[in-house]
Amino acid sequence: MEQLKISELYSDLSKTLAKELLEGKTYPWEVLPCISEFIVKLGNTLSEEEYEKKGENVWIAKSAKVAPTAYINGPAIIGKDAEVRHCAFIRGNALVGEGAVVGNSTELKNVILFDKV
Repeated sequence: MEQLKISELYSDLSKTLAKELLEGKTYPWEVLPCISEFIVKLGNTLSEEEYEKKGENVWIAKSAKVAPTAYINGPAIIGKDAEVRHCAFIRGNALVGEGAVVGNSTELKNVILFDKV
């Protein structure tokens, strides 16, 4: 059985903040051990005018909506205009793309959500 490559799965990597990380790998599973370090590196370069650092290695876009009952553990980046809904549980190593929605009671870990997912 042939294994799918990142280049075959995703035709437009401009739709994610993780473009640089994904371009450097061949297969999707090669990205998993690198997500944490990538998020911390990227987070430290984000504009303070657009993103607010909320705790250790957690960056949230000022235009994002995060429910007060949501839990976010770093490293994590919540992109511009993203929405993290009631009781969402982000366990770390999570990059939530611009305009993406993390639904009610959703749990995320070791994930890259593309923009507008």
